[in-house]
Amino acid sequence: MFSQLSKMKKVLSVGAIAASMAVMLTGCGGSQSASSSSGSGAAQQEISGKISASGSTALLPLLKPAQEAFQDKYDKVTVNIAGGGSFTGMNQVAEGAVQIGDSDVNLPDEYKDKGLVDHKVVVEPFVFIVDKANKVDSITKQQAVDILTGKITNWKEVGGDDQPITLIHRAKSSGSRATISDVVLKGAAFTDNAVIQDSNGAVRAAIASTPGSIGYVDAPYADDSVKVLKFDGVEYSPQNIIDGKYPIYGYGHMYTKGEPTGAVKAFIDYILSDEFQNSQVEKLGFIPVNKMKK
Repeated sequence: MFSQLSKMKKVLSVGAIAASMAVMLTGCGGSQSASSSSGSGAAQQEISGKISASGSTALLPLLKPAQEAFQDKYDKVTVNIAGGGSFTGMNQVAEGAVQIGDSDVNLPDEYKDKGLVDHKVVVEPFVFIVDKANKVDSITKQQAVDILTGKITNWKEVGGDDQPITLIHRAKSSGSRATISDVVLKGAAFTDNAVIQDSNGAVRAAIASTPGSIGYVDAPYADDSVKVLKFDGVEYSPQNIIDGKYPIYGYGHMYTKGEPTGAVKAFIDYILSDEFQNSQVEKLGFIPVNKMKK
């Protein structure tokens, strides 16, 4: 009798252990399934944190709306964007002061050992602008070179009134200045006889209020307060850039130190997405990178 009871206890004990293990395994399997069923939606909701970017003021008319739309999409992310100039942005991202360095220029040689990764996000058009009272409507490339280098100093030399030319443009840390130097001046030096401003917006405002002035800005900044000049007789338009008729443009870059991850990667991916490139970029005065002929 005692022996039979002992055997029954052992059977019950083994059964209880087996049942417990079955429950545990079922629980693990259920948890794994729930995790996988949450899928990319959960991953999307988990994007959070702060993003810091600085640099190009030419890119601000693009990045500010992108910032607002991205924060609406991911409400746990805060994006802080500042200007300062393209080279300032590259310096700050190289030093780790910000996560993204916004720039109008290709990565210079002196930055190529800093571990920076280039994300080319948009085409940036530039235009020459004058005050609205100026009678000149177009300048040739050579005239632009001669004005920027100080060889031409009066508007009468290019078909305008007998009026001194005041050059208003950007500091050496500016990517806009670097683009004009590369595309227009081709290595010639800017004259030192110029008024320097710290942003595209400041250049536009100064030219609008200074008779006889000229300068260059990113096309989205050229509003009704100034007059846009034709270049070699060609009017600026996105299509003229795409068709190769208008030459003054560069690419907008977002540099990161190493490959981006988390919220930073999601922000750059959003700007490069069809959702943003196809619906917002042209409205904001830029040209989608995928529209440029190879």
